[in-house]
Amino acid sequence: MDQNILMSLPGLEAEELVFIKNATQNLTEKQAETFLALYKSKRREHQMILILTLVGFFAVAGIQRFMLGQIGMGLLYLFTFGLCGIGTIVDLINHKKMTLEYNQKQIDECVTMAKAIS
Repeated sequence: MDQNILMSLPGLEAEELVFIKNATQNLTEKQAETFLALYKSKRREHQMILILTLVGFFAVAGIQRFMLGQIGMGLLYLFTFGLCGIGTIVDLINHKKMTLEYNQKQIDECVTMAKAIS
């Protein structure tokens, strides 16, 4: 996959870039284009997760968990006010790691879908 195409993804971190390169190295050009289109729509940026976690202190706790596809944890945070604030603090510290894990799952999913479509 072309480096310039990958740079069109905003906020791409080095770890994520390496993971994308490894996952897409055996894709054809058409499959790579399909992958990129799928991944752009599913990818989350760590800045957004950080902002949503901060919103949890003042408004609705757990929004960041819903955005990361963790519905059960989102509901738990919602009903326990972010596990009394402690869970929200932990999420503030780990927001980059949580986002990277989510994005890695999405990369694997999008590669599988790109191979199946093409």
